[in-house]
Amino acid sequence: MSVLHENHEMREASPRSLIAVVAIMIGSALAFTLATAPFTKLLGAGAGAVPAALHGMTAFLYLFVGTIGLYLGWRLLTGRIRAFADLQLLATVAATFSFLAICFGNWLYIYYRAPVPDSPRSYFVTNVPPVHKIFFEFKEFTGLFTLPLMVCAAFLLTKYGTQVLERPWLRYTIAALIGLAFFYLVVAFGLGAAVTKLKPA
Repeated sequence: MSVLHENHEMREASPRSLIAVVAIMIGSALAFTLATAPFTKLLGAGAGAVPAALHGMTAFLYLFVGTIGLYLGWRLLTGRIRAFADLQLLATVAATFSFLAICFGNWLYIYYRAPVPDSPRSYFVTNVPPVHKIFFEFKEFTGLFTLPLMVCAAFLLTKYGTQVLERPWLRYTIAALIGLAFFYLVVAFGLGAAVTKLKPA
């Protein structure tokens, strides 16, 4: 019974399950948000309200998935992981959310950097330059590191499958990739939330 159970946990995740989890998570977030708050109040009055909402939602979902992935990455590093298929799934989902958050973030930067006096960038450069030059610039570029790191982790987990468990250098490499991606995610998420509180786009 225990052998069957272990074999079941070691099975690799299928593309259908990957797509289903991403669709369910995005659908659940949208449904919960729309059911608990008026849509107009949720978006706000700023010109960049729509990309800001989408960027924030995907970043939050990525943080949620990334936290679980970090725990599984630690289990992989120590050689005690049992939910290997779940780690494969989460790595791909995390890479997807990283990609979406970056796309929506680049859309939002159009409004942030708008060449008008009341844009967030103009406001920060005029009143508190360190917020733009240090916090925002640092957050913008460190957030980009999450995508290649998670794509590499997902690729290695998919390509080598359960062989990862038999090769220590692969376990350490994937765990390091996941840990670095989570570090850059937390930095970008925290600084982005702070900048948004100071001056929404």
